[in-house]
Amino acid sequence: MIKINIPLIDLRGKTPIDLLRAYPDSAKTLVVSARKSYGALSNITSSAILPFIDKKSHNWLIKTRNPFLHEIETFDSILGIRGVFSLNLAYEWGCTSGAYNNGNSVTMMRVLDWPFPKLGKNVMVVLQSGKAGDFYNITWPGISGIFNALAPSRFCAAINLAPMRRHSKFLPFDWFRNRQIMHRQNAIPPAHLLRQVFEQAQDYNTAKEMLAKTPLAVPAIFTLTGLQAGEGCIIERLENTAEVRELAAEQQVVASNQFQTSLAKGTKARPFFNSNGRWQQGCSLQGYEITQDNFSWLRPPILNPFTRLCIVADAETGRLSVQGFEGVTTVTEIFNLIKNGDKLYGSY
Repeated sequence: MIKINIPLIDLRGKTPIDLLRAYPDSAKTLVVSARKSYGALSNITSSAILPFIDKKSHNWLIKTRNPFLHEIETFDSILGIRGVFSLNLAYEWGCTSGAYNNGNSVTMMRVLDWPFPKLGKNVMVVLQSGKAGDFYNITWPGISGIFNALAPSRFCAAINLAPMRRHSKFLPFDWFRNRQIMHRQNAIPPAHLLRQVFEQAQDYNTAKEMLAKTPLAVPAIFTLTGLQAGEGCIIERLENTAEVRELAAEQQVVASNQFQTSLAKGTKARPFFNSNGRWQQGCSLQGYEITQDNFSWLRPPILNPFTRLCIVADAETGRLSVQGFEGVTTVTEIFNLIKNGDKLYGSY
């Protein structure tokens, strides 16, 4: 299989709307792939109910006065296909993330699992800017929020899907019930909060406070790393409550799709390929393994049929390594960020 190179896009002084205008085909691929996540049946089902879900998602964004509403509406206008609003509120994914002490700095490890095919092939590293400075967003055209990014000399952060609240013994009922709870909220979605953090937070401590205290529309788990050894944490969130697991002098602090604090009561880990096994494996890794020049440490169960991205980032050194996956198969070369003066390069 021919592996492609992940593009590095300089979007400073522009917006994600400009990114979409430049790469509309990649965005359409993402929306169409989302419809086909579980084969022909899901494609038929989504075609039938997507107009309703999209309209409901749009109305919720309007009701909550979402700060990125106009941007998402423009995405929808440009693409002219159903699914843009619901895609920007999608949280049906699993992840394994962690903060690892590594000498004088802290390294963030992030493996993103999502059922949507073709995510690995279409990923981009996008250099964006906010009032607090520049940051590298590992993302796709047509996505307004941030799921994982690096702000050199400030911090790195990523989102994991939180465990599901249990209301019954039936998973589908619990899923719909939790969606109902979300649509009664007026707060911001986690990915949109993380975008605000990268645009506005000057440092690790400010980012930590925003992630821990800002009301959320749905529960989430944030991994955050700073500049100095010990400056890392996992922030477990409910809508208005947070528990923080500090890295401090430990070798690592890790998150999958389950809570490890008192917030775990009344929840159940997401059924994404052995959440507890991925957490345990992440806890067995060391900083020196994560920072190797390749991803040789990446193996099952962290590596699984839904794996789409692997990211290693360090805000102190400015290191960023990214590779795209389709399940256990690599589909891109390893991207390594290189900065030479004012010029930026993706080395492969």
